[in-house]
Amino acid sequence: MANISVNQIIKRYNAAQVRKDQWQSVYEDCYRFALPNRNLYEGYFEGKTVGQNKMADVFDSTAISSTQRFANRIQSGLFPPQNNWCRLEPGNDIPVDQKVEVQRILDVYLDKMFSVIRTSNFDLAMGEFLLDLCVGTGVMLIQEGDEMTPIRYTSIPMYLVCFEEGANGQVENVYRNLRLKAEQILVQFPDAKLSQSLKQKIKDNPIEEIDFLEATIKDLDTGKYSYTIVYKQEKLKLVDRELKYSPWVVSRYMKAAGEVYGRGPLTVAIPDIKTLNKTKELLLKNASLSIAGVYTAADDGVLNPNTVVLKPGAIIPVARNGGPQGESLRPLSRSGDPQLSQIVIDQLQMSIKKILLDESIPRDDMSARSATEIQQRIQELAQNLGSAFGRLIAEVMTPIVQRTLQIMDAQNLIELPLKVNGLEVKIKPVSPIAMSQNQDKVNNLLQFAQIVQQLGPEGQTSVKIGAAADFIADSLGIPAEVRNTAEERAALLEQAAQMAQQVAQEQAQLQQSPQQAPQQAPTEEQI
Repeated sequence: MANISVNQIIKRYNAAQVRKDQWQSVYEDCYRFALPNRNLYEGYFEGKTVGQNKMADVFDSTAISSTQRFANRIQSGLFPPQNNWCRLEPGNDIPVDQKVEVQRILDVYLDKMFSVIRTSNFDLAMGEFLLDLCVGTGVMLIQEGDEMTPIRYTSIPMYLVCFEEGANGQVENVYRNLRLKAEQILVQFPDAKLSQSLKQKIKDNPIEEIDFLEATIKDLDTGKYSYTIVYKQEKLKLVDRELKYSPWVVSRYMKAAGEVYGRGPLTVAIPDIKTLNKTKELLLKNASLSIAGVYTAADDGVLNPNTVVLKPGAIIPVARNGGPQGESLRPLSRSGDPQLSQIVIDQLQMSIKKILLDESIPRDDMSARSATEIQQRIQELAQNLGSAFGRLIAEVMTPIVQRTLQIMDAQNLIELPLKVNGLEVKIKPVSPIAMSQNQDKVNNLLQFAQIVQQLGPEGQTSVKIGAAADFIADSLGIPAEVRNTAEERAALLEQAAQMAQQVAQEQAQLQQSPQQAPQQAPTEEQI
């Protein structure tokens, strides 16, 4: 695989692109009506007209607003900006007596990781990533940066990417259409081997945009990845690298069996979105007719349908307006019931918001909400996510953390001898949505402890206090640096027992002192 030819790369890319083209009609409608500003379909990319007005066919902004809120709610619930949204914990392969010590080391690595993330563009890239994920498939590229920004996170529009799945159903091979200015080629790829024609373009027209193919293909024999930049026009390899890990994070919101690309909530809501958009368009046209009106005018000639123009303020010549002579000018009767249209619009808007999880408990226009109500909203969001929550953890959070730690290890920012594979080191989400689920576990434990306290001495001994404290601390994401290990707790209990024993001895001596007083030697006054 390391010697894969340009023709093989282009052949695999063409096959993957054909498979992706089958989804164009699905994704195109979603981007046109819900994410028009990220729409690269309909020739915007090929014609290099990405800055054009893309909202000419949009008459209702409900889908646009709800899609943005969907991304914002997922980000604030799973990846809150400038906050720690996950925790590194020792896995089952770590001995129990070493877990707290290992946890302290992992907490140090975790602080370094989030320090790097906060100084990067992760929060910006994640917001764009979740917008694409609302359609069905989100793609993020994670690469090494410079001294100021050690890691670069880039959200790649789905239109530019196609990929292939591996045997386990996860994305392995990724292909991207890459467009660079001629002068940027050597800046982004210092190891690029340029042809004479490319060197001439850089010299003659450095701002000319050139299209390349970026391919990341996994070698099934070694498990490594071949990273290649291909200039398809000349079938030339500009860059040919071998990577230990894939720089791509590809996630699908939901995925049907046999399908490679995902289906998001927008693919479910698109029938309502298109119906709402058309209803609003017709309502606006009817409103313009109601305001300006269309009129008929008496004429001695014969009505010519080819000259009739139906638009606000138009006058249509007719032979007569009823009766022998009729009125000279008469308004044309109009159809349509605005009240019925508003009822349909309200129902469609509610349906779209419900599908895109754009619902508030209570409504946003009511009085200030308590902490309990906010917690209830977070719990309902977690319930509505359903199986997508597990996919967000498995295909978004876990690979992002793994890739970030891999880059930090390669840059000597950390030395991670353990593997983040769930057995040696596992990733545990501590975001608001995850913590709301952990809170249920803590409440169940506390409720159990209260019940057994009422079952007499035998029931009171059924709870391991130390293990219960560790479980609560792990569930709430308490750092290891503020927790005592099992050995430290045992030493503190022994010290407390010794102090209690010493106090008991002193009290016993004080009780015996009055009885020993008459046996003491007499003083001088007594003599």
